[in-house]
Amino acid sequence: MYIDDITNAQRAEVLTAALPFIKMYNGKIVVVKYGGNAMINEDLKQQVMEDLVLLHLVGVKVVLVHGGGPEITEMLSKVGKETKFVDGLRVTDGETAEIVQMVLAGKINKSLVNLLGTKGGKAMGISGIDAHIIEAEVKDERLGFVGNITKVNVEPIKNLMDNDYIPVISTVACDDKGNVYNVNADTAAAYIAGALNAERLISMTDIAGILKDKDDPTSLIPCIDVNEAKQLFSDGTISGGMIPKVECCLEAISKGVKKVVIMDGRVPHSLLIETLTDEGAGTMVIKEKGNEY
Repeated sequence: MYIDDITNAQRAEVLTAALPFIKMYNGKIVVVKYGGNAMINEDLKQQVMEDLVLLHLVGVKVVLVHGGGPEITEMLSKVGKETKFVDGLRVTDGETAEIVQMVLAGKINKSLVNLLGTKGGKAMGISGIDAHIIEAEVKDERLGFVGNITKVNVEPIKNLMDNDYIPVISTVACDDKGNVYNVNADTAAAYIAGALNAERLISMTDIAGILKDKDDPTSLIPCIDVNEAKQLFSDGTISGGMIPKVECCLEAISKGVKKVVIMDGRVPHSLLIETLTDEGAGTMVIKEKGNEY
């Protein structure tokens, strides 16, 4: 069914069905982590920006935290620099750190701000370096300038929200010596959401969520609590690239985020399905069962 096929009465029903969820989130902070392969499809990117603007206009305090691994890799390739990974993290020497800063805080950040503006949004792009929003230290000497977050200063983010802006944050960090660090976007989003005491952290990725069987997309687990997540780690259900994503979910919960969702950002309007319907999308991680809504 296309939008032109929907009658005015059906459109009204859709809007009224969303009303309880609009009330639920009005004035609440929702942090959206957006990055990686979920950003590649331009049509889907347009829809994600539309969803963010819609949520903002109905009173949700939206914060967008983004990465951009594929574009960093592409730029490194263009300058003839080999990309190396250790334990899933990009080895970042001084030159790579400069390129990460250029791509994340420059090209990607400003293109997202510009795109939000074309959709009627009022956005402001900042990086973790600005006002020392994200401070970090060396995570592992083998990784070079990959940052372990030591402090998050959310006052600049709050100031932007208080002035009706959507903060768009690139995940580069700094220390008091002027070093620049490449920080994992999932980790940064978890720390920022926790420091903001966010109602929800939504991680948009290129997977459906946590699966009972990683080879069966229909085996999605819709909701787990912290204890169940630990069990899924133990029995190997959560494995590979899903391990750090779920670890970031647990980190966010431990820092006070009410609910965390891992969902497939490649699904059209999945952000609205998650927030403004009773269907939800992906896997929700909560502190304990009985507190799903």
